[in-house]
This record gives sequence, C-alpha cells and structure tokens, in this order.
Amino acid sequence: MKKYLIALLAFQLSSTLLFSQRQMESLDRGLIAIKENGRFYVGWRVLGTDADNLAFNLYRKSGNNTPIRVNDKPITGATNLIDEKANPTKDNTWFVKTVVDGFEKDAKGSFSIPANSPDKNYLSIPLKGIEGYTPNDLSVGDLDGDGRYDLVVHMAGIGKDNSFKGISDTPIFQAYTLDGKFLWEINLGKNIREGAHYTQFMVYDLDGDGIAELVCKTADGTTDSANNVVGDATKDWRDLNPKSATYGKILQGPEYLTVFDGKTGKIVNTVPYIPERGDIGKWGGKGGNGKNDRTGNRVDRFTACIAYLDGIHPSVVMCRGYYGRIVMAAWDFKDKQLTSKWVFDSKDGSNPFSGMGNHGLSVADVDNDGKDEIIFGSMVVDDDGKGLYTTGFRHGDALHVSDLDPEIPGQEVFGVHEIEEGTKGPGVALFSAADGKVLFTAMDDEDVGRGVAANIDSTRVGAQMWWSGSNGLYDIKGNKIGEGPKSTNFLIYWDGDASREILNSNYIDKYGKGRIFTAEGARSNNGSKSTPGLSADILGDWREELILRSEDNSELRIYSTTIPTTIRQYTLMHDSQYRLAIAWQNVGYNQPPHTSFYMGTGMKPAPKPNIKLVP
Repeated sequence: MKKYLIALLAFQLSSTLLFSQRQMESLDRGLIAIKENGRFYVGWRVLGTDADNLAFNLYRKSGNNTPIRVNDKPITGATNLIDEKANPTKDNTWFVKTVVDGFEKDAKGSFSIPANSPDKNYLSIPLKGIEGYTPNDLSVGDLDGDGRYDLVVHMAGIGKDNSFKGISDTPIFQAYTLDGKFLWEINLGKNIREGAHYTQFMVYDLDGDGIAELVCKTADGTTDSANNVVGDATKDWRDLNPKSATYGKILQGPEYLTVFDGKTGKIVNTVPYIPERGDIGKWGGKGGNGKNDRTGNRVDRFTACIAYLDGIHPSVVMCRGYYGRIVMAAWDFKDKQLTSKWVFDSKDGSNPFSGMGNHGLSVADVDNDGKDEIIFGSMVVDDDGKGLYTTGFRHGDALHVSDLDPEIPGQEVFGVHEIEEGTKGPGVALFSAADGKVLFTAMDDEDVGRGVAANIDSTRVGAQMWWSGSNGLYDIKGNKIGEGPKSTNFLIYWDGDASREILNSNYIDKYGKGRIFTAEGARSNNGSKSTPGLSADILGDWREELILRSEDNSELRIYSTTIPTTIRQYTLMHDSQYRLAIAWQNVGYNQPPHTSFYMGTGMKPAPKPNIKLVP
C-alpha cells in the first residue's frame, strides 16, 4: 500500500509540472496598515509566483520626510510586522520593496493613514444608498486593471424564496474601489426576481485582459450603467394576479445571459440563456423534494461558478435546478463574445444525477488532470460536461471540498443532506472527491441542515467535522473528540496559526479559547445563516478579510487581522481553487472557501501554484 501511495504522489507531482499554466490575476502587494492602541500593524502579500527566497524591505514615509526603512534586515519570513516607531501625529505612508541578491526593486502597492486618525480596525466604503435596499452578497475582481481588488455589491431589496409567491424588488449591483470610489450601477429590472436561489452573479477576468467581467442572468429591461437596455424594456413578464399560485414569479418571456464590462458597467455581450425553462412542470426527479411542480419552485433554482475546464482559461458555468432535473451550461468568453462550450442535462428522474444538486456548489480538480470539475452536492460533473459520479445521497445545504485528510492522497468532500418526504440515507457524509468512495457517514435518515469541516483544533492534524443536530466534534476519521462549536455557519483564517477560526454573525471564535474578535456596529446577512458580505484574502498577508455592512447600511466595513503571524504563505487568491471559491461564495446558501491543499496544524509548505499572471 505504501508503494502505491508513493507512486501515486510521484505521478501527481510529475503530472502537475506538465500541466499548462492557469491564467490568474496579476496583483499588487496588497499592503495594509491598521492603527491599534497607538501603534501600527502592517501586512502585505506574497504572490504565488514569487521565489521562496524573495525578501522584502518595508518603508515608511512620515509627512514630507525622506522614507525610512522600518526593518533592520530584509524580511524573509512572514510578511507582517508591528511598526511601533511610526508617529501617529503625522501622515504616514507605507510601501514595500522586494530584495533579490541584495538589490531592491519597487513593488506596486502602498497604504496611507492620515495624521491623528482615530484607531479604527476596518476600512470604510461609503455606499450610494438606495431606499429600501441593503448591501448583501459581495464579490471581488480587479475592475480597472490596477492590481487591486474592487468590490461588486449585490444591493438587495425585498426578496422572495422560490417556494413562496409574491412581488420582489429588482436586483441591483454596484461597484466600488477599495478607496471607496463609486464606479457604476446595474439594475437587472423587474423581470429578474430577487432571492438567494435566483440572483447569482459571477465576477472574474474571463478573457485575460486584466479587467474582471460581471456575468449574470438578465431579462427584458435589464439596464446597464449607461442606460443601455437588454431586450424590450416595455415588457413585464411577472404574474401580477394576487390570487394566482405563481403571483410575482416570472415564468414567461425571454431569458438571457449577459457579460458586463467591469470597468464601465456597460453591456458587452448578451446571448439566450441556457437552459431555457421549457415545460416548467418537468423539473422534478427522484428523492426528497423531487416531485414536479407548476409554480416555478424547481425550474427557477439557480447556481453558478467559474471553472478552468481546459486547465488554462476560466469558463463560466450557469446551473439550473437541483431538486430534480439539473442542467449546467458552460460558456467561454473570448473576443467579447460568449460561446457555448457544453451542456450537462440530467433530464429526468431515471438519471442517477437527478436530484443530487445542492443549494450551492464547489469547484476543484478532483482527478488531478489539471482541469476542474464541478462538485454539486452529491454529484460531480467532469471538465468535459459529462457526469463523473454520484453518491446518491441527494441534495443538501452545506458543502466543503479540500484536502481534509492529509493522510489520504487527494481531496475529500464533506456535506450534509436533507432527508425528507420518506427518503432514506445519511444526513452527514464524507467521501473521496476523486471517485465518490464513502469514507464516513452519520445521522442516518435524519435531516441535517448545516455542517462544517475544517482544521479548527490547533492541537490536531487534519480537519474536524461538526453539524447541526449533534453537539460533538469529530476528527476526519469519524471519531468523536470533543464538544462541537455552537456555530455551524462560516470559517476564517484570522489569528497567527494555520488552523481556522469560526466566523458567525459579526464575531470570530477560536476553538477551545472563545471570542477573539467582535466587529462592533456591523451586521451579517441572510438571517440565521449569519453570513458575511464576503470573507476572502483580499489584502495583507494570507489571512482573510471580513466584509460586513454597518448597522445603518451606510457603509461596508473591511476588517483585517492585526494579530502577528510567523507563517509565510503566498496569497490564498493565487491558489486557483480558493480563488474560484471566492467567485462562487455568493451563490445560494453561502459557504466558506477552501484551498486545494491541506491547510492547518501540521501542514507542509503549500505547493507552488502552476499559474501565469495576466495581462
């Protein structure tokens, strides 16, 4: 067995080196400085393409004085420090330079804190408010090509779950720089319904020109930043009969997929949406909640993602259905045009993939061929659009994909499953991402709503698992090892070790230690799910930022850790799987991102990403 594992690992290493490089964002150093208790924490990013021995010098310019070097000798370890000598009564600007063989080179990115600024542990992004709307899910992308992430904010008014009738507000997107500059606004119009299962949007640089695009489903009346309109603005396809079973729903009229320019917010290309509704009464299938309906509940369940289906270029994948019929449509974007790549269709209840989708999804190269697969709950679709396998465990609300067990080659999938309407099966399952081999199950024939898997116990190697309906914490082999956290919602890398912390609502807990951070005056989204606007490694070193809305919805607040770390790790955004997870984080029931490699206590150095920075 040992010989087999050694041979497999050798093959994986050698084959990875042969794969073509993935197109990835060219980022600046993401430098950030935070004033806390009169001193300044400064952090910056290592790129995935940096040499392991690359060193840095940190400089501070105070007022009109000549910049001085903060560190005594070049920094070869973790990219953060406490600058205790900075004068808080002066304008302070920090920047870094790379050091190679004793020679310095300028690096993009600086951060300034004005004189006598108050201690504030967040960046403020003032919002252009819309009456009756609140900032909800976010995504990031470099919208202007400067190497810094910008924010795309889903401004949400009244939304409706697809299982309920009623009129919703129109979904609106706004874009901002991290400096708080408003860029543009897009209104999807009255023919796009607002709701967690309906309005999915992808932000990513699809064509490699250094400018991220926004891609989403559109309809008659969608209006871009320059008042250009998709389709016919005079059309209203909503059911406006209050006595109708489909009141407020949009089950007629054309459907489109539109690419918007990230820099301007203008329409670039619009094509007919795949798949079309067809017969709305034929979207059922097998399993719990698998029956057909004619009220638009099953036909209008949407998810979406970005995946490197050819191993080099990102494609956008738009998905429809998960209780029964499941259709995924992959698209490429080149020369400002969307072209269909492939379509996966489970068609009906006789198909083993029917009803196996989730309220969310993940993307990973599960078979180590350099190309991505789409993990959709209990099923996996290969890079060529063909079904790879299914466990048969049906749909669920939570999904986690990563190298959860570092003792086993490859990645694992942990998820919870809804067991209802007479169905049978495990409420919790862990299986091999490569082939669906079941590794652990629990909660037989019980409906489990939420669950999480990650290394949160800094005294143990490997991920731990916990879920609603059980007060236990389990190791990745399925052994109960203690009491589980009370929260089963989100995760974040925040303190100085490689283990993950527990993010819920506006606070962060360390397993076994309790509360370590509270974002006073800020709020999470989506009710009891308590999800952030976004949690992602967008600034500083490899730790993740937490983006929440203020209590009065007037601003977004970007919180970044001020806890020093000795761990040097390239930015998680240059691990392709993690970066793609940031793109799909806003989809359905939001889930935390994971890396393609095991990250936690006892981790080995992260493998160098096989990426090419563009443009």
